[in-house]
Amino acid sequence: MSFTSDIKNEVSKLNHERIESIAELSVILRNNAKITDTIKITTENASVARYVFSAIKEMYDISCKITVRHGYNYMKNYIYILEVSKKVDNIIKELSLDTNIPRSYILDDDVSKRAYLRGLFIACGSINDPKKSRYHLEFFVDDEDYAYFISDLLNEYYLNSKVLKRDNKYMIYIKEAEKIGDFLRMMNAINALFYFEDIRIYRDHKNMTNRLNNCEQANVDKIIETANNQVKDINIILDEGGMELLSEKEQVAATYRLKYPEASLVELSEIISLETESKITKSGLYHRFNKIKDLANKIRNKNAAKNNK
Repeated sequence: MSFTSDIKNEVSKLNHERIESIAELSVILRNNAKITDTIKITTENASVARYVFSAIKEMYDISCKITVRHGYNYMKNYIYILEVSKKVDNIIKELSLDTNIPRSYILDDDVSKRAYLRGLFIACGSINDPKKSRYHLEFFVDDEDYAYFISDLLNEYYLNSKVLKRDNKYMIYIKEAEKIGDFLRMMNAINALFYFEDIRIYRDHKNMTNRLNNCEQANVDKIIETANNQVKDINIILDEGGMELLSEKEQVAATYRLKYPEASLVELSEIISLETESKITKSGLYHRFNKIKDLANKIRNKNAAKNNK
């Protein structure tokens, strides 16, 4: 069973007040029902089918006719079709199914709005399993105005949703892990939220560890490159005329660099300070190697000029 199915199973089993059921049924039927002289609701989720059946029975005192079929292309999943043939006009009017955008009383307060968004997820939402792929929450609807209405409703809760046209439908999506967690919390999908947050924390920790390892490796590579360049500078000076070309302090730095070619400047300054009993900082050592580099570059330029003659 998919992560999305698990969430729908969980939220469809929650206890609901009538005001919540009105909002949820409104959006579920808006997106999953075909309305003529009857109302036919189609879903692949047994828990959702049970919830819709129970809600309609409780609110309107009628029973839906239920048909169960195999999924398309001989899929193992079943498709549940609920058909309402009584009180159709009453249901359409009360649930605002005769309008593209629901009337204001459907979303009269915060409880109704949260219930509406919960019903929207039941009807046409999905969330990627955080173990298997990137964080992604989406809803597919059939109308542009309705898509932007949903996006605006989501963004009342600061979820940063966006709308994208896909073929002849519209996708409202959220990609930020933190916002998807907020949506699960808003739906009261507690079990799904715990699972999602556990995976998110693990992935964030793993990514942070990888970044730290990459950063550490980059620092090591930089230290080695710097040390190798300093050794090259010293060797050029030695080939030209020996250590006598350097000042006494620069000779000490050059001697210890050749002795410890892989040490960082911090490590090398500590070694020199300990063995010579003369304190030198990383900054002071860096300054000496800059002097050595300047001299090495002068020698390189002089040799290049000779070769060009």
